[in-house]
Amino acid sequence: MSQQNPFSNLHAWTAKAALLLALLFALAIPTHSMAQERPLDAPRAQGLVGERYDGYAVVRGNAPADIAALVERTNAERKALYTREAQAEKVPVEAIGKIYAAQIVKSAPTKTWFLSETGTWTQK
Repeated sequence: MSQQNPFSNLHAWTAKAALLLALLFALAIPTHSMAQERPLDAPRAQGLVGERYDGYAVVRGNAPADIAALVERTNAERKALYTREAQAEKVPVEAIGKIYAAQIVKSAPTKTWFLSETGTWTQK
């Protein structure tokens, strides 16, 4: 009986996940010319909303109630998406969140704040 390389499934999953995420982001994340349609962009650029390492948005400081509600709705939508993707790929939800977090960093507007896993804030 031959032994299977334990990394072969990991490599296959990584390639599949990258392709899937590229497609999802192409469909779900508008281009910069449509930035006004992305509701978190303005609050992120103003420093009222940041992005966490796990793919969820976070209110920074004393943001108005409507911004806090927007973050709450956005995170509920993201959680539903991450859960669907995790179930489809048979991986932990947290893994999907971190993959999306990397894409969010790339697509977020200038001046967006990012919270690392260690609790450190950095600004784009």
